Formats: sequence, structure tokens, C-alpha cells
Amino acid sequence: MTKYEKAIYDIVATSHEHLTVSQIYERLKENCPRVVPATVYNNLNKLWDSGLIRKVSVEGMPDRYDLAQKHDHLVCRHCGRIMDISFEDLTAPLRTQLGEDFLFYDLKVYYLCPECRAAKGQKAK
Repeated sequence: MTKYEKAIYDIVATSHEHLTVSQIYERLKENCPRVVPATVYNNLNKLWDSGLIRKVSVEGMPDRYDLAQKHDHLVCRHCGRIMDISFEDLTAPLRTQLGEDFLFYDLKVYYLCPECRAAKGQKAK
């Protein structure tokens, strides 16, 4: 692992947020002022390809990055906030239903977060 790969991995691993490329770039620049955005993109792709981090894609929003450990996500449909959540593992039922192995699954549940619900004057259902 190169020094940039390690530094980027550490940023993702220690964050309690789901960071975008630009957020990772800004944090990396604090310790590596000469880094360029292409370095961040390239190293994030290497880490993702190797399975060390996850890419969380939500339509209409920049990709975000997270640890590769198994967990699911709640996504606010209004503000885009992403929160970690753990649901029952669906690997066995999916294998049974598909009748074959698959690479992985990525479960995202869309909802309105409490702040957006309050702002819209709605109650949780």
C-alpha cells in the first residue's frame, strides 16, 4: 500500500461520516499539501477494487466512501444524509432465491430523517 493509499484508507476508516471524494481530499491535504484530486480518485478506486472500502452510490449525489465491513444504510431522500444500520444478513436467502453465488449486495433504505420530517411537518409512519 502506498503512503497515499494508507492515508486515504485511514481517513475513511476513522471517519464517522460517509465522506465524498472532495471531503477526503480536503482532509488529506492537511497532512499532504501537495496532493492533487486525481491521486485521491485513483487511490479510492484501488482501495474499492481491492475490497478494502465500500462505495456508497445514491442517485443524484456524489459517491461516498465507507468501511467494507458488512452493514446497511439509511438514506434520507430529502437531504441525502446517510446513516449506518444493521439489518439481518440476507446472504443465505438471496443464495436460495438466486440459486447461485453472487458477488455482494448493497441494501439502502430510503426514508425522511427526523430533521427533514420535522421541517416538512410530517410524522414517521
